[in-house]
Amino acid sequence: MNRLSIIIPAYNEEKTIALILDRINEVKLIRNIEKEVIIVNDCSTDKTEPVIQNYIANREDLSINYFKYIKHDINQGKGAAIHTGIAQATGEYLLVQDADLEYDPGEYNTLLKPIVLGSADVVYGSRFMGGNPHRILFFWHSIGNRFLTFLSNMFTNLNLTDMETGYKMFRTDIIQRINLKERRFGFEPEVTAKISMVPGVRIYEVGISYYGRTFAEGKKIGWKDGFRAIFCIIKYGLFNNEIVIKEIKKTYDV
Repeated sequence: MNRLSIIIPAYNEEKTIALILDRINEVKLIRNIEKEVIIVNDCSTDKTEPVIQNYIANREDLSINYFKYIKHDINQGKGAAIHTGIAQATGEYLLVQDADLEYDPGEYNTLLKPIVLGSADVVYGSRFMGGNPHRILFFWHSIGNRFLTFLSNMFTNLNLTDMETGYKMFRTDIIQRINLKERRFGFEPEVTAKISMVPGVRIYEVGISYYGRTFAEGKKIGWKDGFRAIFCIIKYGLFNNEIVIKEIKKTYDV
């Protein structure tokens, strides 16, 4: 493994986007793995774009080997931004990094360990495993996450502890060939359902920390997204009889 692609879907994250880029920049990946950062600006209406452009133009100490910046002309949703980033990824593995500060890039190496040992194709970072720090927030939100994970496990026959985690690391050649459709927060249950159908796929889970934020601090997911997640779990668990692996033709611009 030579390169990790880090996809950052961003929508109105002017307050935190530079901070998360700083944290990514500070991380030294094991075995000298290169970092490719792909920022997908989902038509932000604040100063997210100038903050990103200023960051790239005025940093001379970047440990990030490759930078790509893409902007959607209209707001399409987090899932759609992730789809765009996946298509542009050139690393052997990729992960999604939210532009807020809920997940710590310092734990990339924790996610990478099962991969560099040759054991995993996919690694989920669980907020409900291990002794890592977790911000104490909403009781019903945590119950909802555990219920969605339980429901997802019923249909996928996996034993995940955190299906809704924002930290999922995928082998790029697998995830790029999966036909993903969900354009908002339904991405998590959909990709879990479809990745579980890949023949011989090796899925691992590791404990991570979680620095959650409140709705006042900018958290965007709501109860409607929870109902959509239930719909997606049932839809892709029961009625997903289509071919999930597709052939792709693309060229890399590095």
